[in-house]
Amino acid sequence: MSVATAPASSGSIRSELIGARLPSWAPYGSAVAAVGLAVLLRWLLEWTGWSTTFFAAAALFVLVLTTWSFAVEGRRQAKNRFASTLIYASFLAAIVPLVLILTYIGIKGFSVFSADFFLRSMNGVTSRMAGGGLYHALIGTLITVAIAAIIALPIGIFTAIYLVEYGRGKFAKTVTFFVDVMTGVPSIVAGLFVYTFLLLGFGMRPFGAAGALALAILMVPVSVRASEEMLKLVPRDLRDASYALGVPKWRTIVRVVLPTAMSGLITSSLLAVARVAGETAPLILLTGYTASINFNPFSGDQATLPMMIWDQLGKRSGTTSNDLTEARAWGAALTLVLLVLILNIGARLLARLAKPKTS
Repeated sequence: MSVATAPASSGSIRSELIGARLPSWAPYGSAVAAVGLAVLLRWLLEWTGWSTTFFAAAALFVLVLTTWSFAVEGRRQAKNRFASTLIYASFLAAIVPLVLILTYIGIKGFSVFSADFFLRSMNGVTSRMAGGGLYHALIGTLITVAIAAIIALPIGIFTAIYLVEYGRGKFAKTVTFFVDVMTGVPSIVAGLFVYTFLLLGFGMRPFGAAGALALAILMVPVSVRASEEMLKLVPRDLRDASYALGVPKWRTIVRVVLPTAMSGLITSSLLAVARVAGETAPLILLTGYTASINFNPFSGDQATLPMMIWDQLGKRSGTTSNDLTEARAWGAALTLVLLVLILNIGARLLARLAKPKTS
């Protein structure tokens, strides 16, 4: 059955089933009109800077497209277009600053990348000397985050298993309450807790594992919440089928639930790692900073990438910019971003490999 369509007088397309609709080029035409009106307002009102013009163009685009839709398509479709436009605008408002920030970090940090930058430390390199690298900070970051993950991820996953599979009554509600509370704890509070208990309480000096303990405290609630949601996605029918065959509950969890949710658990674990990879506040108190390489996280100061960024930016003389220290700081920042990106890609690959076979 064919549907007759005919062009409407207002430039819309009319269908016998769905009524009048705006042409496919309507959003683009509205965008051009909005930009033109915003530039005209800039000229008439003598606005300074382009940020006001940008936001004015965005508001005018929503207004023009919604008004046009209301006149042609009716009130209901106009509301739908208004909501859809706001959703797309919110997406752009979130993604554009992210892209700009990452691009700026990439441009500023890539200029210092070299083999020496990754294979040398800052030992013996002053703020006015060229050279030096982040090898010591990269090693320290990997060691600190690895120790934190070894501590936090098993606790988070086992807690999530308890809440999903066994959690009933007041104790489970108490655990859920404290997990929610820990989710909102600022990172400096976790650092102060470890600093007061471990360093002040036992009279110890800063060392790498102390920072890892604070990072583990921050990782636990993220791991619990993310792992809990992944376990809830496992269909109940799989559990019931296993119970019907007489399989004990613990074995059902080990052989059915965990393999099914393994890809999601890997992703949630990486989310927890990414949450703490760039933390600086606890490390200032607990790990200190050293320009030399320290492979022992239980003795002496240990450098990390966030601390190296803080150290290099702090070596600027007053308000005078130092291109050498700033370049090294941007290089460390870009390395930290790339490290998190590599971890994300690796987790995706591991998730695919761990995904249960369906045929």
